[in-house]
Amino acid sequence: MGNDRFIGYVGTYTKKESKGVYRFELDVHNKKLEQVTVAAELSNPTYVTVSKDNKNLYAVAKMGEEGGVASFSIDENGQLAKINEQSLQGSPPCHIEVNEANSVLVTANYHSTLGVLHTINSEGSVKIVDTAQHEGNGPHERQEKPHLHYAGFTPDEKYVVIVDLGTDTITSYAYESGTLEKKYVFHTKEGSGPRHITFHPNGQYAFVMTELSNEVIVLKYDGNGQFEEVQSISTLPGDFTDNSQGSAIHISSDGKFVYAGNRGHDSIAIFKVTDKCTLEFVEWTHTEGQWPRDFVLDPTENFLVASNQESNNLTLFERDKGTGKLTLIEKDIYAPEPVCVKFLK
Repeated sequence: MGNDRFIGYVGTYTKKESKGVYRFELDVHNKKLEQVTVAAELSNPTYVTVSKDNKNLYAVAKMGEEGGVASFSIDENGQLAKINEQSLQGSPPCHIEVNEANSVLVTANYHSTLGVLHTINSEGSVKIVDTAQHEGNGPHERQEKPHLHYAGFTPDEKYVVIVDLGTDTITSYAYESGTLEKKYVFHTKEGSGPRHITFHPNGQYAFVMTELSNEVIVLKYDGNGQFEEVQSISTLPGDFTDNSQGSAIHISSDGKFVYAGNRGHDSIAIFKVTDKCTLEFVEWTHTEGQWPRDFVLDPTENFLVASNQESNNLTLFERDKGTGKLTLIEKDIYAPEPVCVKFLK
């Protein structure tokens, strides 16, 4: 669309006013979010992902009594056209990611305890090829069974990584054969409830956001599916005692700053990445809304957009690349029940 205007999408719940996936535009010259409109009517497309070539969008979705994935083509104006759907009995997944070649897609299901592997053909049509069932529990009241909250790829895409809040585990799967083969399981601290993971650009470290203990865990990654804990640091002030649950975690492409969301404290915690890839706390920035479920850096990384689920708004911040700090630009951009935000690049 141009270097001064970018198209983004919002994945949402559709329990109240939302109709599905929304499209918006970021005007980086005038520093404004505009034209938040329905891009695809879909039930509970809470998480979406976009192919690296900007040609396809994939969304988790509820389909009657089943849950699965809907595939869309993206035209030059960012409009969506459905290609196909794939689903299984039960609730929809909560996280979805596609590989760089746009040939493999994975989902994590919080309720059904399944990780699901899909292939994608040249037209963007998805097909389920395998599933991985998790077992176990944890000490927290919300850990009565597995709750898979993230499925994605290691930086070299040799493994699928599934983060399980219910069993305090991060599992590495080989998948080249078209099946999910469990290789290694890393155990986080009991009751921490790991939720999302992001890798450092160097591919040697990863950062995990925990939902229940509200921490970022720094992990060393050996490149062969195995992790080792290096550090754990809180995302909340020491004197904060109200309910708060960790949400998303993202890293700047230069590897210098990590951002972690707090639902309840309603903030984004900003951390500086040291030369040893440990974290140093910078500051908290209020998201100017309630229950920030996720956020995203725009393609220039001069801006950050946060999605506040309970207050139905997106918040636009300007980002200082030198300090990592965020400055509020706009806070009352209406988007119903927003969960995640993604940009075309």
